[in-house]
Amino acid sequence: MAIARFPGKSVDTNWSSPKLERLVCVNGTPWILYLLEECADNAWQYSSVVFGLVSMLCILLSTFPQVHESYQNGKADEAMSFGFLLFLFSGDIANLVGCYLTRQLPIQVVTVIFYIFTDLILISQFIYYKIKNNSNRENPVLKWLCCLWCGAGILLLLFLPKLIIDDIKTSKSLSPTLSKSLEVSGFVCGYLSTVFYISSRFPQLYKNFQRQSTEGTSYLLFALVMIGNLSYCLSIIMALPATKESKQNLIIKHLAWLIGSLGVLILDVFVTIQFVLYRKNKSARRHAAVAGLEVQPLMCGEVELSVLD
Repeated sequence: MAIARFPGKSVDTNWSSPKLERLVCVNGTPWILYLLEECADNAWQYSSVVFGLVSMLCILLSTFPQVHESYQNGKADEAMSFGFLLFLFSGDIANLVGCYLTRQLPIQVVTVIFYIFTDLILISQFIYYKIKNNSNRENPVLKWLCCLWCGAGILLLLFLPKLIIDDIKTSKSLSPTLSKSLEVSGFVCGYLSTVFYISSRFPQLYKNFQRQSTEGTSYLLFALVMIGNLSYCLSIIMALPATKESKQNLIIKHLAWLIGSLGVLILDVFVTIQFVLYRKNKSARRHAAVAGLEVQPLMCGEVELSVLD
């Protein structure tokens, strides 16, 4: 899963940049300059930003199909791997810490916090259905606890971004040594989030293999993440021809997230293969069950005739 980071932004971005710098970007796209503080004054840079936004949007929307699927079938605990959810959550936490340490844009901080919120919804669903399915009865207390948990998550989503953004904006200018160490810490968090994101797929792959089924999981979750990660990689590629700095430096800055995006993308291809294979198995089992129902009355009729004879 790609981090909420745009290719044109440096990892040591300063949000309190002088207004004079905005005036230098004469031919830049106004909404990109206002929203992302980036001067997109040619087709390559504009395409890079658009692909970055597509990546962000796809990953933002990716969890909702799974939330709906789990609500419909009530089998989140059977279909989803808790290891998958836990690694995903850990990756987003490391992602948020990295954004904070490297002073990323407000839109990026808000997006990462939203990732964490959707992770918590999936984890909450898993725990809710695990308790409910094990007890085999409705528990009103459990429902109220889930409602309170979701309410607390919404409040966190509303207030936490503002607290973090205000803290960064009001912080005094840091010394070069401290700024450099924060930048290094941000890179470490980037590689750590990459490890978590890639690791998240293995428990789910094993869970699907163990069940020989993908029933209860939404393929849209993985499809949207695949589109998001592919868009992120394309945004880096589009930024290369227009970059004013060394292309090697740009790749190094985003290497951790490129590895994470490509790694998750490759593993999601294997998840896709599982969906295709196990859907065929499901169809075969369904046809066998229908055939059994059609044959059974005939066999019973034959037995009755033999008894009459």
